[in-house]
Amino acid sequence: MDIKAFPILGHQGALLPLFSPPVSLIGFGVDPALRISVFDELTLGEGFDGVTQVQGFHSESRAFHFQGTITHIHSLSEQMVHKLRGKNEFTVLVTLKQDHLNSGVILSIHHSEHRFLELESSGQRSEVRLHYRTKGQQDHTEVFPYSLADDQWHKVSVAVSASHVILHVDCNRIYERVVEPPYMDIPEDTSFWLGQRNAAHGFFKGVMQDVEILVMPQGYISQCPDLNRTCPTCNDFHGLVQKIMELQDILAKTSSKLSRAEEKMNGLDGCYCERTCSVKGVVYREDESWTDGCRNCTCTNGTVQCEAISCPPPQCPAGTAPAYVKGACCKECQPVCLFGGRELVEGDQKAVRDSAGRCLLYDITFPLRLYASVTPLPFYPLTLTLFLSLPPAGHDFCSEGNGCMENSDCVNLEAGDCCVCKDGFRPLRDDNAYCEDIDECAEGKHYCRENTMCVNTPGSFMCICHTGYIRIDDYSCTEHDECLSGLHNCDENALCFNMVGGHSCSCKPGYTGNGTVCKAMCDGLCQNGGTCVSPNNCVCQQGFTGKRCETDIDECADGFVECDSKSTCVNLPGWYHCECRDGYHDNGLFSANGESCVDINECKTGRNTCANDTVCFNLEGGYDCRCPHGHNCTGDCIHDNKVKHSGQIWVLDSDRCSVCSCQAGQVMCRRMVCDCDNPNADLFCCPECDPRLSSQCLHQNGLLTYGSGDTWVENCQQCQCLQGQVDCWPLPCPPVDCEFTVVPEGECCPRCVTDPCQADTIRNDITKTCTDEHNISRFSGSSWIKHGTECTLCQCKVSC
Repeated sequence: MDIKAFPILGHQGALLPLFSPPVSLIGFGVDPALRISVFDELTLGEGFDGVTQVQGFHSESRAFHFQGTITHIHSLSEQMVHKLRGKNEFTVLVTLKQDHLNSGVILSIHHSEHRFLELESSGQRSEVRLHYRTKGQQDHTEVFPYSLADDQWHKVSVAVSASHVILHVDCNRIYERVVEPPYMDIPEDTSFWLGQRNAAHGFFKGVMQDVEILVMPQGYISQCPDLNRTCPTCNDFHGLVQKIMELQDILAKTSSKLSRAEEKMNGLDGCYCERTCSVKGVVYREDESWTDGCRNCTCTNGTVQCEAISCPPPQCPAGTAPAYVKGACCKECQPVCLFGGRELVEGDQKAVRDSAGRCLLYDITFPLRLYASVTPLPFYPLTLTLFLSLPPAGHDFCSEGNGCMENSDCVNLEAGDCCVCKDGFRPLRDDNAYCEDIDECAEGKHYCRENTMCVNTPGSFMCICHTGYIRIDDYSCTEHDECLSGLHNCDENALCFNMVGGHSCSCKPGYTGNGTVCKAMCDGLCQNGGTCVSPNNCVCQQGFTGKRCETDIDECADGFVECDSKSTCVNLPGWYHCECRDGYHDNGLFSANGESCVDINECKTGRNTCANDTVCFNLEGGYDCRCPHGHNCTGDCIHDNKVKHSGQIWVLDSDRCSVCSCQAGQVMCRRMVCDCDNPNADLFCCPECDPRLSSQCLHQNGLLTYGSGDTWVENCQQCQCLQGQVDCWPLPCPPVDCEFTVVPEGECCPRCVTDPCQADTIRNDITKTCTDEHNISRFSGSSWIKHGTECTLCQCKVSC
């Protein structure tokens, strides 16, 4: 994890490096193993411009004033990584005095563009913002309307406990909300910044003291011990519901595992696992041996290993001779007899011609059955079968039975048959009845040429082409031009270069990437969330137009929108909104065209400015201050519990840019009109009139500059440049009052859908449940991994 400590304010500041000394116990009863004291992690020394130690809110710890120049110092703190990684309960504490109207980041832990944890205070919009990543891998911003940038000391704590967030300011509970749970699986190279978001944006200006992260819920008790409690809160109940969901998931998984385990146990009683071999449909166990033809084979570790049977020469007694017997691999001793001056054994055949010229075939068998007279050897019986004539040419001796085995072919001869090994096999004995495969690759008896690899097959071999080559014939391969044939993995916006044995890819000019993936470059000039699809060609998000998506489409001015008469069309960056006119408010249905706007009874609600000598009469969309008959009314107004005389003009105390006047009992306020030609124009109220270069801002991509008062949209956030400071807040979206919502691709705001399976956001309602595959009830909004799988996520989405 790359920890970058940047205690910076305004446009400039200084960076403080982090290290990992032992953490001391400071505060109210907090285990030091759960405390990250950021200032204790910092070392201060010479050369850090813009950071000065000052008197803080109290004198028990150090306080630092953030303002100066940027000094880049990098340091690592594995201690912070290990304490925060995977945690969903923590509290951020800080005591601060922020300069008036400053907008800056207190601390930020982010990786690339993703903020895992960031606390920001905006003085321009009077907001405290908590940025983090959700378990759904989405960036989330929780906005708390509150102003810290008032040049006053404040104790601030933000406590996160799963989906529960509590904001305390000066030991007062300001907000308590249920939100999406945070995802704190922080990568190793995550950056930590203090006093700014990065090297160019989010500069904090003011004094900070006691900046700490406590890896525990309700850590605000450390800052405000009097807030310690004994009664349970909504957070406790929500945690209980979450635990029930987790127990349901554990129960489902355990039930599934037990069921599968019982099935396996029933089938595995008395069994043990071993590797086997399968040969010709027969399964052999480990170390089991068998005879395959004239080979002895053994199953060893799941592999068949065979070797030829070794036959010792037989020691035959007199009157016998070694000969092959059908079904045996080795020669055995067989009786012999003399016929025509030759010794014959059983099974031999002899063809001769008699005195008449006839061809006779003799077949020698034992024991003695005499059909014709021959001269046997002494003491050996002999049966001589006599064929009076030789079978005709083409007689199929092989079909009458032969001893040729699997890899041997029987061949008919003129006077009988014989065995011949098939091509690619060699004999295991001299009569060729048993044969074994020849490994041409191992013995070098193949014809594979360059760019190939020899692979042995039964009775033959194959020449396989190396990667990047294609076949010419059975034995040769040549280089394959993948680029020419189109068989490459280069991006459509890349150039393909053929190489020996492969190819390479390079992105075309105007594109960037590794060649297999190329993205268009627009020099970072696609504004307002636009996407660069080809060099200097931007596709704009909905609601924007222009070559660089720099122009917001004014749906109100262009006549795209027709709002109800009780509402007015308000153009916003990328969209519009039908907002209720003055004197009206929404009835809670939030209709898109403003039909849900209804009249406000200012007289009944007390939202009128009529003086005591007049009577308030409610009107459609307003009210009237009427003078009773016979009275002489002043026409004065009551504003902020003060009397304003009729015709009086004044500037609001809470907003120096708004001018109000009293007219016949009614107060009318409007924003100050800016005249940039007036050298005395109030630059605070009219930032667009600020010509100073120091008031310009740099866009997030570092390539564009904006003048003071300019606004733009970036990553679904609306940003504004005010006097050199960039402040960004979530893009305002129209309210949606529906059960299921989805944010379409390329858009920032949710839309209602009726199909819960299409929704990416649903309202969690524990009163609604669905049943999983194990008949276990799941709460609406809960999710779990489907049993028996690792990659299937299920979620309960209950429709009305």
